[in-house]
Amino acid sequence: MSWLKEVIGKEKPIISMLHMQAMPGDPGYEKGKGMEWIVEKAKEDLEALQEGGVDAIMFSNEYSLPYLTSVRTETVAAMARVIGELKPYISVPYGVNVLWDPKASLDLAVAVGAKFIREIFTGVYASDFGLWNTNCGEVVRHQHEIGAEDVKLLFNIVPEAAKYLADREIKEVAKSTVFNCRPDALCVSGLTAGSPTDMSLLKEVKETVPETVVLANTGCKKETIEDLLKIADGAVVATTFKYDGKFENQVDCRRVKEFMDVVKNFRGGN
Repeated sequence: MSWLKEVIGKEKPIISMLHMQAMPGDPGYEKGKGMEWIVEKAKEDLEALQEGGVDAIMFSNEYSLPYLTSVRTETVAAMARVIGELKPYISVPYGVNVLWDPKASLDLAVAVGAKFIREIFTGVYASDFGLWNTNCGEVVRHQHEIGAEDVKLLFNIVPEAAKYLADREIKEVAKSTVFNCRPDALCVSGLTAGSPTDMSLLKEVKETVPETVVLANTGCKKETIEDLLKIADGAVVATTFKYDGKFENQVDCRRVKEFMDVVKNFRGGN
């Protein structure tokens, strides 16, 4: 039995992203609407996701485009406010993802009581955001310094919009990451949010590190989720839950229910 059952309550769980609106300081921030509007939109998505039956939720600043790899204080503060106001309404386990800053994600997790974070912890990349470096040892030491030892770390090993500077096979990356850094899970992604996770890539990673939790991280749809879950230990899902399956839209409870009905049938009604 993996830690997923203990922390989330299900094997083969569906972790849904909850994409917060652009925050103060972000180019897309709606100054005229302010923080109250951001909280209101997040609450609407939270209700739709929970009514639709997802197993867990991960709060992220998905609309903070273009992303920073060293996130500013106002973003973390704003996210903490949103989650703090929503806490009385949250009925499922939840995590956080401050794009793309693992230390900030840990700080937020401690502040709001999140169970897991997803980040880029390892590797050096050529990315849309410039040269992207990491320091996993420093991040994990920070985790222990702030009392976040119980926060599960979900490593995205195929970062969206980025490529390893060194030409490495995914099998090598998975094997060395597990040996050197002890991730709680590996996330396998497509090119961008909503892009399909490569089934053969997912299979390759799981076969290489069978004892490690492996999650399908992008592009899961109700037509493909059964095949993905035959390989992966769970999935992180977002875009397909939105009206018309579009990244920019809010969550459509009907789409969530239809997706989760497929998942529950696959899990034997669970």
